[in-house]
Amino acid sequence: MDARATGWLKHSAGPPIGERASTGAATDLALHVLRHRWRVASLATGWRFPSDWPIPEVDDVCSSILEGSDVTDALAKLGRARAAAGAGLPETLSDLAALHAVLVEPDAEQPERLVDADTMPSRLLRVTALAWADAALEPIHNAEVTDPLTGLTTTAYLRTRLGEMYRRAQHDHRILDADYALLTVSLGAGVASGWSRLTSMVLVADVVRGVFDSGETLAVLGASTVVVLAERGDELGTKAVLVRRLINERASADPALRAVSQPRIRLARLPATHERACEMLARLSG
Repeated sequence: MDARATGWLKHSAGPPIGERASTGAATDLALHVLRHRWRVASLATGWRFPSDWPIPEVDDVCSSILEGSDVTDALAKLGRARAAAGAGLPETLSDLAALHAVLVEPDAEQPERLVDADTMPSRLLRVTALAWADAALEPIHNAEVTDPLTGLTTTAYLRTRLGEMYRRAQHDHRILDADYALLTVSLGAGVASGWSRLTSMVLVADVVRGVFDSGETLAVLGASTVVVLAERGDELGTKAVLVRRLINERASADPALRAVSQPRIRLARLPATHERACEMLARLSG
């Protein structure tokens, strides 16, 4: 493999493209030629939907190559854009291999015959693949952290957050329960299931989010409980009373929500260890 294939900075045996394309018109022409040859090679080697291929990130990659600058950032953006558009990883890497073939043999009449993902510089292959994976997995990461109904964090996130806080408390030689507590807000027994429970949980979450707006961790436990991980102090009790009052006021204004007008609000002490705290969360969510 020659230096052109390794560096991705030239696409002919002559000077770098950026030197030859010294005027704006010449640069535009060079960009058009490179993009066209890349597209033809990509379509010939399996790109499924021609209309989806041209995106702004393609031009960014071509511009970086023609300017002789580092192409890794542009490739990372291309990988993320391909994932967001629904292109699979094999298709994305095959497209990258098509670009590589065009750069290795700029004068080849059929560069698609030279497409081989195994000959690509590993660093550029890795950058593109990791960016694609990061974008493709983003919806999964978000789904694991946020409850779709209430917008509050999930029990899994709360367990993780507590683990971090227990480790910090241990490092600082202090007891976590001395500084923090869990406040739980549970729906009344009259809110069993169905639409009533869903709308009631939205109401409770909205009230709790409005009252505890100073960076506390707010999470959903099970099907009918919201929990707040907050600092201890007189203000915590005051806010608990305010939560109850606001829920009562809003629920009493809607006949469909009157069953939630008497929520169970409890203050729970944090146990000595993270393991026992997770066991307590399981009981509270039951």
